[in-house]
Amino acid sequence: MKQDIRLLSLSQLKDHFTQMGEKPFRAKQVWEWLWMKSCTRFDEMTNLSLSLREALTRDFEIRPVTINTQQHSADGTVKSAFCLHDKELVEGVLIPSDDRMTACVSSQVGCSLSCKFCATGYMDRKRNLDPAEIYDQVVLIDRQAREKFGLPLTNIVYMGMGEPLLNYANVLESIARITGPDGLNLSPKRITLSTAGIAKMIRKLADDQVRFNLALSLHAANDEKRNQIMPINETNSLEALREALLYFYEKTKNKITFEYIVFRDFNDTLKDAEDLWKFARQIPSKINIIEYNPIAEASFINTGADKLSLFEHYLQGKGLIVNVRKSRGKDIDAACGQLANKG
Repeated sequence: MKQDIRLLSLSQLKDHFTQMGEKPFRAKQVWEWLWMKSCTRFDEMTNLSLSLREALTRDFEIRPVTINTQQHSADGTVKSAFCLHDKELVEGVLIPSDDRMTACVSSQVGCSLSCKFCATGYMDRKRNLDPAEIYDQVVLIDRQAREKFGLPLTNIVYMGMGEPLLNYANVLESIARITGPDGLNLSPKRITLSTAGIAKMIRKLADDQVRFNLALSLHAANDEKRNQIMPINETNSLEALREALLYFYEKTKNKITFEYIVFRDFNDTLKDAEDLWKFARQIPSKINIIEYNPIAEASFINTGADKLSLFEHYLQGKGLIVNVRKSRGKDIDAACGQLANKG
């Protein structure tokens, strides 16, 4: 099998061209075709000689992600099932709003964390995505945004299928290609990585001085309750996460976003809100309260409007920054927690 050229670093590409007897600057030209122009065919690299394009075709391949199916929500959301080179599928979502176009992208085929409220958590984790497979989702969703709304992508959230911090190197490399001046040149401030909470990897993000935003899927600020719905909490307690998040903030000065789904009769009381306040007040942060999106595998129900209002007002009264997020794309199983390759 030919090697996928997009798995090479720029220095590896330069070495290959030198071995071919070509000038090293040719590697930079190919690199720009791949990552700035999102080119997926060697014969389209028109500033290379025909003989060089033929040599590249002989030695390498490009494995572009393709769109298998698309679904369009009544609210404008577009969900795509992306087909990878080995026929595995992942899902990504275009979320349009008045002031932004957001791409929600996947980082793994399936997931290993088994969160009880998330459809992806009921799937097996088959493999990690490589950087180009994540990059291609962004390119394809940007194309959808331009074609349907006449606007480019403004934001990217790593909130699709999989736990990004369990595919650390590939996720960070994809962000480098998306934000680099020799890539798509999107500001890191427009990117948010969402994690279920792996303390040692949050510390690694801090040590690597990342410039993108970090969100923690919290959903309970009590270890006993969080253990019930998020098994990862059994080895990454709230105290361990608190320490890691403070370390992240000290190193990066980026505030944390806490994502909190309010489930009826589980985590929606004022005592739960108090627990959340006590946890969140220790860390420079804001809170996104998220509407629960039902899935067939679980029996959770969204809390009622009255309880949600009391919960929100309690937190605001304590001086926390709180936003209530409405679901988008629920009618096509494209909303938060619903991605499961169901078409």
